[in-house]
Amino acid sequence: MSVYPDFRSVPETAKGASVALGNFDGVHAGHRAVIDGAARAAKAHHLPLGVLIFEPPPRRYFQPDSPPFRIMRPERRREALKSLGVDVIFELPFNEEMSKMSPEGFVKIVLCDGLGINHLSVGFDFRFGRGREGDVNTLANLSEKYGFTLSVVSRVSEGADKVSSTAIRNALESGNPDTAAELLGHYWTIDSTVEHGEKRGRTIGFPTANMQLGNLIHPRHGIYAVWTRVEGIEGWHAGVANFGRTPTTGERDPLLEVFIFDFDQDIYGRKIEVAFVDFLRAEAKFDTLDQLIVQMHRDTDAAKSVLKYADKPAG
Repeated sequence: MSVYPDFRSVPETAKGASVALGNFDGVHAGHRAVIDGAARAAKAHHLPLGVLIFEPPPRRYFQPDSPPFRIMRPERRREALKSLGVDVIFELPFNEEMSKMSPEGFVKIVLCDGLGINHLSVGFDFRFGRGREGDVNTLANLSEKYGFTLSVVSRVSEGADKVSSTAIRNALESGNPDTAAELLGHYWTIDSTVEHGEKRGRTIGFPTANMQLGNLIHPRHGIYAVWTRVEGIEGWHAGVANFGRTPTTGERDPLLEVFIFDFDQDIYGRKIEVAFVDFLRAEAKFDTLDQLIVQMHRDTDAAKSVLKYADKPAG
């Protein structure tokens, strides 16, 4: 799989693809439906399968000071797209030039002259161009003018709700990782590097792996039952995690702390994946450290009870 960061430097060998266009943050069922639309055309006409993403996304360009909102890091998104059979990813920067392009300018300059697409697949509510002027009807007219085929994917729902990145973010921020998992089709899983902390957990019998979430969305502060996988160590391990400001021991910037059950290895500096299974309780401030320790034992027991019946992540 090849990744290209500029529509002006795409080699001829990478042009002519059937391309799915969207933000693909989370690669959820709705995203996969758009990719399937491009994949069907690719298979029928023997074309490469491509995906076009703006990186950084438009939201970051228009709202540079907005809170973290990514569901997954770009590297994890690439792996997810590769697993779906994507041959080429166009990760184009959304900048001032892109924001000022008219809908027709975007189609001609980026899609046709730059990427040389043969087919385009988008969702039913896709909008594009300066001020979001263009919609799927605009695309249909422009596809005829510029000689590529178009597929528009209908709404994908989970129950009565539209499957969307926004719905997934709302579920995570409200402490419903189970709902997020239903929308994603798998557990919401983050990856980060284990860093040195205050090592207070080790002194009270709960050594934790500490991680910053960076640009990833911040879930509701509280305690979670999680599966974890550590770089260089086979398999997924059960654990309990706290995401928050640790008010009992002194507030700080939000941090993810994971206590992995029956695990005693030095993993500082290693990459760790954490799959959020269930929300156990909200973060709370305790009057004494002893009260906190009692509650941590309860949290551990609760997480073990949940994970006893929860499937491990695939892979």
